[in-house]
Amino acid sequence: MKIGYARVSTDEQNLDLQRQALMAAGCETIFEDQASGALNGRKGLAEAIARCVAGDVLTVWKLDRLGRSLLDLVSLVEDLKANGVGLKVLTGQGASIDTTKPEGRMIFAVFAALAEFERELIRERTKAGMAAAKRRGKHVGRPRKLTDFQLEEARRMIAGDKSKADVAALFGVDVATLRRALADGRGIRA
Repeated sequence: MKIGYARVSTDEQNLDLQRQALMAAGCETIFEDQASGALNGRKGLAEAIARCVAGDVLTVWKLDRLGRSLLDLVSLVEDLKANGVGLKVLTGQGASIDTTKPEGRMIFAVFAALAEFERELIRERTKAGMAAAKRRGKHVGRPRKLTDFQLEEARRMIAGDKSKADVAALFGVDVATLRRALADGRGIRA
């Protein structure tokens, strides 16, 4: 069974052209959204995907109706493929994609390779940015639970008569968090 999906970004745009193309392509059911390309909040797409069963073909007018990035598209098609569902694009840049045919699967395999390349580039840029931030003395990662001042106070209290459990409770952190923060040497002034 062919299941259609149509999307426009704003209320001012019209779904008629997409609807007509999907009906002409033999779609028995058409799901629609009037939403931006962000994947969250696209109820029609979620319903279309949920309706698809093995052997069905999700059909769209243009590839950009499904997602904004290559990574989103590859992820979506991999999910469809895992459920035995094909994808067919009717027009536009991705019109050669019909994953129910060998040539369409080959074209999409090229897209998947490009998406993997894009993921690797993002990963490399992220690592390089984190390394540069560390060289500049910036903290990378989750925000610290305790400030340098709190650690100095914790050391002073522990050196007195307070237990680590009492000090951790006072600052609202777990004892293990306090122990790690004390061990990494932060808060010690030279």
